[in-house]
Amino acid sequence: MKRVALLCMGLALGAANAAQAQLTMQMSNGWSFTFSGNVNAFLTYETFGDDGNTATPGGLIPGGGAESETRIRTGLLPAFAVFDAKGKEGETDLGVHFGFAPQINCATGQHDCFGAQIDMRQVYLTVGGGWGQILAGRELGLFGRQNILTDQTLFGIGATGSGGTPGAGGAGTTLGRIGFGYIYPQFKAQMTYSTAAGRPFQLSIGLFEAAVNGPYTKTEIPRVEAEGVWTGGQTKVWVGALAQSNKNPANDESASSFGASGGVRFGSSTFSLTGSGYYGKGLGTTLLFNAGAIGGAGGGDDLRKSYGYIGQVTFTPANSKVTIAGSWGSSFLEAADNEGDGKTENSLASGGIYFQATKSLKVVGEVNYAWTDDDVDGNEKNTSLAPAFGLMLFF
Repeated sequence: MKRVALLCMGLALGAANAAQAQLTMQMSNGWSFTFSGNVNAFLTYETFGDDGNTATPGGLIPGGGAESETRIRTGLLPAFAVFDAKGKEGETDLGVHFGFAPQINCATGQHDCFGAQIDMRQVYLTVGGGWGQILAGRELGLFGRQNILTDQTLFGIGATGSGGTPGAGGAGTTLGRIGFGYIYPQFKAQMTYSTAAGRPFQLSIGLFEAAVNGPYTKTEIPRVEAEGVWTGGQTKVWVGALAQSNKNPANDESASSFGASGGVRFGSSTFSLTGSGYYGKGLGTTLLFNAGAIGGAGGGDDLRKSYGYIGQVTFTPANSKVTIAGSWGSSFLEAADNEGDGKTENSLASGGIYFQATKSLKVVGEVNYAWTDDDVDGNEKNTSLAPAFGLMLFF
């Protein structure tokens, strides 16, 4: 399984050179030590529509009255400082990985944020060989992983997630298309087996610490996530799945959450088309098992359904350092069975220009238009327009 930090840098828009800039030291015991990562900063301006009044579970764009704002912040891809140590003992490949992901910004409108938390997103060990690899520790989840790693806004901001309210949030990364086309898989404790790398098809299946889901707080058995990826030339096809069962200790009723995801990426050195999507029940929207997973009063039948999709195109002229990308995506959160009809929509149209100024420096210009709609007649959509300019340095 490749390191996700460098995979993020290399998959979406051709930044594979970032992996070549890393520092590697050979140790006397045969192990090697590697240091790599990135730092990025974006200047963003966001203005909100005045007419929208949507206020339903899962809504991500605030209604009329939100204040326009200018910010300097980290984009969707966090800054990363990645430390790896790898060795081979007999026929066994061994490794440990630490990935720090700090941000440059405070919450919206806050001047001081002393003692900012160090975001330890990755800490895991690997044991592998010709039979495959076992990863144990904290790493990006499998369900929907490729959906985010092939997203153009990984090198930009996408939806900002600020909310236009001073002090209300926005201290971390932007949302990109999280909640606007896919659910964020999160970095979670896991034990995952993957078949041997370097072949056209790779299968990964993992056990994850189950998440509390509303009143269903009893987590006796782990969550299962799986991903299969086939790569042939410039084409990539992937599918994913998730299953989790919880119980409500108050009445011993159970709730089973499930999901399916997938996508395809096809292209050449100058052009690519990408489409991905997901469907699930009891997963929520934006973050797994967070906003909107549970609706209405108790009972085992009150899990909300959610689904979403992304369509994306990129173009890089021959012998050019410029990539132009555009995409459209939406996420939908339906009402629970005991809440009646209706659904909440979060949609984002994004366009960007990505200039590889040097092997390690990327200059980004991006414009994003997002909205939230609660499917209620007469309600105007909440809207947001957010242009951005950024610098990304990979090492």
